[in-house]
Amino acid sequence: MVDLSFKNSRFPKKGCILLSDPFLNDNYFTRSVVILCDFSNEGSFGFVLTNYLDVDLASLDPTFPVKNAKISVGGPVETEHLFYIHQFGSLVDESIEILDNLYFGGNYSQIQTLLNENKENHKRVRFFLGYSGWGYSQLIEELKENSWIVVNNITSQEIIETEREDFWEYCMEKQGKRYKIMSKFPKNPNEN
Repeated sequence: MVDLSFKNSRFPKKGCILLSDPFLNDNYFTRSVVILCDFSNEGSFGFVLTNYLDVDLASLDPTFPVKNAKISVGGPVETEHLFYIHQFGSLVDESIEILDNLYFGGNYSQIQTLLNENKENHKRVRFFLGYSGWGYSQLIEELKENSWIVVNNITSQEIIETEREDFWEYCMEKQGKRYKIMSKFPKNPNEN
């Protein structure tokens, strides 16, 4: 018999992934994968990796050097601001390391320069409108309520890629048999 309970067994930390409960019904977090960029007693923030917009970044910023670059809604906070994670490291001043070969923020002009120098560099950066933020106790409570599971087996390369349409399902399946089964549940149980 397979235990299908959805329980978090890990404590969050900077660089981990949060996978939403299969039945979480929310405008931003339904079947979402969130990269946690910081976690401390003051709170935490990250970006939803699974909510793509039908907007080209070049239409929002005419100086942006790459056409048809995907952009995601990173969360419900500051949705009028552009944020980014990347794999450029020390090539971008003021970048903050999230985990091995994955960084947050830094000098936007340097990002643009790197993209202008080599169009393939667009595969090393992801852009978001807004971010997801929690107070310390807020995220801990959501974990106790089993709204999320914390996982550490998603690589920086998997995080940065934007080609996979089924990223939540893929990440769930990587967690083992019972999560693979849960990844197949319909969003609406009445559709079963």
